[in-house]
Amino acid sequence: MKNIELLKNIKILLVEDELSLATLLENSIGEYFLEFYTASNGYDGIIKYKQCQPDIVITDIMMPDLTGLDMVRELKKIDQNLLVIILSAFSDKDKLLDAIDVGVMKYFIKPFDPDELLNYIISISGKIKSDIILLNDNFEFHISSKKLYKDKNYIALTKRETLFIQLLVNNINFIVNENDIKQYLWPNDNDISGERLRTFIRRFRSKTSKYIVQNIKSMGYQVIPR
Repeated sequence: MKNIELLKNIKILLVEDELSLATLLENSIGEYFLEFYTASNGYDGIIKYKQCQPDIVITDIMMPDLTGLDMVRELKKIDQNLLVIILSAFSDKDKLLDAIDVGVMKYFIKPFDPDELLNYIISISGKIKSDIILLNDNFEFHISSKKLYKDKNYIALTKRETLFIQLLVNNINFIVNENDIKQYLWPNDNDISGERLRTFIRRFRSKTSKYIVQNIKSMGYQVIPR
């Protein structure tokens, strides 16, 4: 399947009360994504969305207690640009007009081929700006929360350490020279020595990993995405 690697940074939330279909989709396409979360109803979907911040929500229309469309209306209050895909039984077709009103991008009529859904997500993957940057040695930096994780475990950083990794991620694949780093981390101090910066970076590596930040001799430092 072409361009399947485009999915590796994407998080999906599937909201589906039909357990057999939810299991089928998770087993058939879930492995291609960074994360594939599931919820069994609209209320659970809202909770999972707030916890996981997925890039795409895939939801059934008709569910007990809270319909998929009502759930999407609530989620759009949080993120009006949220990408939504609807799963619908043929008998729900008249409700698809409502789906247009809430900004649903695409709908699939049940039954459908999971590969068809997968290919569609690949086709829209360029519209998704991932919040997660994957780094060497199984590290992840979450842009919006400014948090670093190792194997899904949170790494507590100081304010200056957070600024440091944020600076390198913002310039990913580029080398950031020592002077730029010192000015960014100590904006009110023009007398920061090179040794103090190197000591800071050694401590950062000791807390994280020697592989996460690369020292380019006589040039500066950089991080490279995996």
